[in-house]
Amino acid sequence: MDDMSKNWYFPAMDSLKIPSWQLYGEQSPFPDLVHIETITDRAAGLDWHIAPHRHLHLHQVFLILSGEARLSIDGKALRGASQFLMNMPRGHVHGFAFAAGTEGFVLTLPAADFPELFGPEAETRTALDRPFVAPDQGLAPHFQDISRLHGAPSPLRRLKLRAAVLRLCCAVAEAGDPAGNDRGEGDARVSRFEELIRAHLADGWQLADYARALGVSERHLRRLCLAATGLSAHGFLESTRLREACRLLAYTRMRVQEVGFALGFDDPAYFARTFRRGMGMAASDYRRRLEQT
Repeated sequence: MDDMSKNWYFPAMDSLKIPSWQLYGEQSPFPDLVHIETITDRAAGLDWHIAPHRHLHLHQVFLILSGEARLSIDGKALRGASQFLMNMPRGHVHGFAFAAGTEGFVLTLPAADFPELFGPEAETRTALDRPFVAPDQGLAPHFQDISRLHGAPSPLRRLKLRAAVLRLCCAVAEAGDPAGNDRGEGDARVSRFEELIRAHLADGWQLADYARALGVSERHLRRLCLAATGLSAHGFLESTRLREACRLLAYTRMRVQEVGFALGFDDPAYFARTFRRGMGMAASDYRRRLEQT
């Protein structure tokens, strides 16, 4: 990879204006275990340009097999020619300009569904929690295997997919050479904030409770969250709760009212309004749509 900060212009990135996307701008959450697609399928319809953005809950791994890509990672411009690997953790701002016809893959993972990779005790967490670009380590067969498993329903599909993803991400972590690349304190605290949200969904914790558990003031927590995610601390809290609601609707048979109670909503009508405001549809319609796909 070549540093392109002097010869490829990226507009100044205001964290308040950078969009936070579920999956390249789609406002639907993640009903499947993983998603994989080719660079052509993702970028060709966008004139091979993807504007700077970030994902709050999704981790992505890119593999470029042929062609050329110009990248922006947290405001730094880089150029890569085939073949290279890119690890993109949730929360980091990234954008692309691909040469027409560039070939490769992008794998997207809901981080909360892979605690063995991204959980607080995961051996791979330090390596995978930082963005990096590295030469390809012969990983194309891993991506191809995941693509095949993802596209063809078969017995034990989810288990096979999980095993293939774990194998790939171990190789990605090794390619990243995590030595000497510890995350900053702010990033660690925001990750811990998300962990606390998930642990206390039904407990009615307020922002002050989370700040106290993190050992910071509410004001400092707001600053950390805004810098890392582009959202206010309250907005990040609501986004995480909404995503958990979607996960429960997608993966369990809990009634809509039970989902609300599990997330700390004592008033079913308030949960219904919150879900509709965030997702643009009723919770029952969201579940029905998943069952029809």
